[in-house]
Amino acid sequence: MALQGNLRDFPFAQLLNLVNLARKTGMLEIIQRGETAHVYFRDGRLACALTANEDSSLASVLYQNQRISPNLYRAIKSKGGAIWDKELGLQLINAGFVSRETILNSLQQHHVAIVRRLFTWQEGVFRFIPNEPPPEDKIALNMDLENLIMEGSRHIQEMELLMDEIPNLDVSLRFSDRPENNLRKVNLTVEEWKVVSFVNPKNSVRQIAQATTMDDLQIRRVVYGLLQAGLVEVLKPEQVARPLPVTTLLPNQTKEEQRSLVNRLINRIRGL
Repeated sequence: MALQGNLRDFPFAQLLNLVNLARKTGMLEIIQRGETAHVYFRDGRLACALTANEDSSLASVLYQNQRISPNLYRAIKSKGGAIWDKELGLQLINAGFVSRETILNSLQQHHVAIVRRLFTWQEGVFRFIPNEPPPEDKIALNMDLENLIMEGSRHIQEMELLMDEIPNLDVSLRFSDRPENNLRKVNLTVEEWKVVSFVNPKNSVRQIAQATTMDDLQIRRVVYGLLQAGLVEVLKPEQVARPLPVTTLLPNQTKEEQRSLVNRLINRIRGL
């Protein structure tokens, strides 16, 4: 019987556990809301993880990890698809630009990041194709799944807790009129500053997640932290203006409103 179904009934963590225990080889395809992911396994170990809307080429992965210079990246990309990752890897190693360990570590981080995101997918159809190898141009890895499964299980537990606190991503946020005393010691992360810059009654949390390229777990984690710090509060439905498309978040404001929300927050904190 083919292994297929929906993540609602068979969560991603269970799929990985099955692949690990059965030492399966093949490709797991998952489709959710127009997004497609392909995860390849060899004897129950992770070989490769790809998404249709993300550039997983070796050049892109190394550039994103700041392992090659912008000039070298542009030179590689100018050749189009004429060079495979395996060939490129050998050329970069032989030319002394990167080491074999750098390539493998960068690819591992990239593939693990994709797998971590898949743990947040609550639904989506999947199918497992036995003995389907990774694309020929990709560099296959040989990564143990057990640690990923344990980490994913912790993420699921965290997600369940955050779902209780923030069940609906279609709500909007505004800055609190009564910031807590601990704002004196506020120290926001880069992700929190990104979300803060979009806090506006016109923007839903879901829109903010899309604008900042955060998944459901990440946006809930950040919003929960901002709520706990007393920086923001959730608006009641009757207080929410009609939501705007993601591409027009925070548009055409008056001169008074053009002050960035980040600066408003900073001024408020300084005034405490």
